[in-house]
Amino acid sequence: MHKILTLNNISVSGLERLPRDKYEIASEIQQPEAVLLRSFNMHNWDIPESVQAIGRAGAGVNNIPVDDMSKRGVPVFNAPGANANAVKELVIAGMLMASRNLCQGWAFARGLEGEDSEISKQVESGKKNFAGFELPGRTLGVIGLGAIGVQVANVAHSLGMKVIGYDPDITVQSAWQMSSDVEQAAGVDDLLARSDFVTFHVPLVDATRHMINEERLRAMRDNVVLLNFSRNGIIDDEAVVKALDEGKVYSYVCDFPSNLLKDHTRVITLPHLGASTKEAEDNCAIMVADQVSDYLENGNVRNSVNFPKLYMKRGSKHRLTVVNENVPNMLGQISTALADAGLNILDMINKSRGDLAYTLVDVENEICQECIDNIAATEGVLSVRVL
Repeated sequence: MHKILTLNNISVSGLERLPRDKYEIASEIQQPEAVLLRSFNMHNWDIPESVQAIGRAGAGVNNIPVDDMSKRGVPVFNAPGANANAVKELVIAGMLMASRNLCQGWAFARGLEGEDSEISKQVESGKKNFAGFELPGRTLGVIGLGAIGVQVANVAHSLGMKVIGYDPDITVQSAWQMSSDVEQAAGVDDLLARSDFVTFHVPLVDATRHMINEERLRAMRDNVVLLNFSRNGIIDDEAVVKALDEGKVYSYVCDFPSNLLKDHTRVITLPHLGASTKEAEDNCAIMVADQVSDYLENGNVRNSVNFPKLYMKRGSKHRLTVVNENVPNMLGQISTALADAGLNILDMINKSRGDLAYTLVDVENEICQECIDNIAATEGVLSVRVL
């Protein structure tokens, strides 16, 4: 029986992927093998030594100590793309709210007083203050062309917008899914200089923190609209407020309210609604539950932020998994230990990612405890499991 600890409410659709005859799932449980969470901050939490996998029902993993887990040989799984449609819809909504001044118009309408005839007069005299502009013919710059960025680019093109994209690490899968009409920018600065709208779909790392600063804001087109449904910190809020006050930026739409932003008349802040749909929560939970269960039962790795992608069809009921430092001769030592135990290797696969290497081995007979201990004691080995 595998024990799963949940640190947040996880969609029932995801939990149903874990059969109760094989999994015990609870918000309080001793010696969990895996942890499922959404936004719980694990950085200040004492993670049990029994934990063999962590599954984040969402894309970002800033709330998980990934480096520490790597040192322990624990994969961290996420659900990239599961919330892509939800975020895409919100980006399009954000562009419409900004370009048509919908929030300002709504606030004006709510403040109307008097008889209906008087309200009608106020509407006719006041609506000119909220005249906006349409999307067709405008240029959208998309920074980050993963699952979300590609969907945003495609739907914006279908709305008649010119779309420019930039992602130096775009995958083959994303490239195939993206409209051929999306133009590739030479770099971030090239994209910013040519865009009327800019949307960001990148992780928050050192290279992207305050990617949009005072210098880059000055180089943008006048009356640009910025949309950040990615991560707080990618845009320098103080710099963008200054640009808004100076009239350089037309509007800023983001999912991260703050005291600096929430009351500004040209800022639309939403309470982190990017993936807040039932469909997105279900998709994220299903994806991460499937990935964690496949790892616990078979050792396969899909959508891990710190482990290499690795899959091997089960060729025996005796399988060994080894996580080790990515150094020479580890495979040789693992093979030797198995041979010394009289075990015949039926199939083996090994892949590395950064400082980590991961191996799956199917053997013909049961693996004895002495063999497991010998492999675990090998210098550089971080974790060993028998499945």
